[in-house]
Amino acid sequence: MKQSILFLIGGLFSLAIAMGIGRFAYTPILPLMQEELDFSNAIAGYLATSNYAGYLVGAIFLSFIPFTGNRIRTFRISILISIATTILMGIMDSYFIWYILRFVSGVASAFVFVLSSSIVLDTLARNGKSSISGLYYGGVGFGIFLSSVIIPPLNQLFNWQGAWIGLGMLSLFFAIFVWIWLKEAQPPEKRKREEQTNTSTPSKKWRRLLITIYALEGLGYIVTGTFIVAIAEQSLDFQGDATTVWLVVGLAAIPSCIVWSMLAEKFGHIKALIISMTIQAIGIGIPVFISTSFYLIVSALLFGATFMGITTLATSLARQMYPINSTRIIGYMTAVYALGQMIGPAISGILSTYTNNFNAALLGAAGIVLLGALLLLGGVIGERKADLAGVSGKI
Repeated sequence: MKQSILFLIGGLFSLAIAMGIGRFAYTPILPLMQEELDFSNAIAGYLATSNYAGYLVGAIFLSFIPFTGNRIRTFRISILISIATTILMGIMDSYFIWYILRFVSGVASAFVFVLSSSIVLDTLARNGKSSISGLYYGGVGFGIFLSSVIIPPLNQLFNWQGAWIGLGMLSLFFAIFVWIWLKEAQPPEKRKREEQTNTSTPSKKWRRLLITIYALEGLGYIVTGTFIVAIAEQSLDFQGDATTVWLVVGLAAIPSCIVWSMLAEKFGHIKALIISMTIQAIGIGIPVFISTSFYLIVSALLFGATFMGITTLATSLARQMYPINSTRIIGYMTAVYALGQMIGPAISGILSTYTNNFNAALLGAAGIVLLGALLLLGGVIGERKADLAGVSGKI
């Protein structure tokens, strides 16, 4: 039992390093960089898009190239690259170099997410403990929470450059435990032979639908995921303490994956996805209609409580559909998710630059996520009418 817990904590730390810090620390540091360097929201969007473009490239690579080697070795190299790019963001002072660093960071974070997800989910499934996968995905929220707590004092002492470097050093500390605790006990080839007899063919309809709604989620959620602190910064109610909303996002995200996993066990993954995406759409849209500090906190709470929960539900469902080669299906999903993430910030940055607010971007993002929920609902209704078997039951 102790070994299983340490294994999960190792996975949690890996997501905190590559996702919570490596990818999402940019969100609370962005207003600090803009304040000192005075670059536009369009440039901010391009920097975010560069990161998500790298994430897309990494995901595509893992989707189409069979991964038969040692996943742990590649995973560890990716962790080190993620840490290096975080530290270098605080050392370099060139936009061009930042674009490169954020791109490479995106590639590394995709590798860490896909490989660690497949390793952790495969191991939990083999041991009959898939229901606790939510603890692992809580690592993203943990990283977001830590960054929101650490960035303000680091910024006061060393400016935004020190925030990047400090977070990189913290990530290096966590990497020690990832190295020790997250291990793959069984090579993929052997696991594949052992599970061959348990293979079932997933419904093509639900596979296509899952990939579609995950792409829409990537396109929609990332607007809030990139700009929520910048949005809060524009509100006079926060009086320069807009990082609070990111702290709320992180706190809400930490337990959310476990909660949504429990709800999926009770109601089914698809119903839980519909509910979580609807709640997220509401959270994304709130600042459009009222942007006081209270409602921005509510928006952050709803967003934090759902964005990693949706990932947990979708990847767990994919793991059920493809119990043998989860690396490939999770790679497909991550690729379309990343494509949406790459497009979202660029469009949102341009819109906000021309309109001087984020209202149009937020409304569009909320509508896109809600569309995903409605497509899922339509799939459920259609299945009932046709009385299809497919992936029925509690999925």
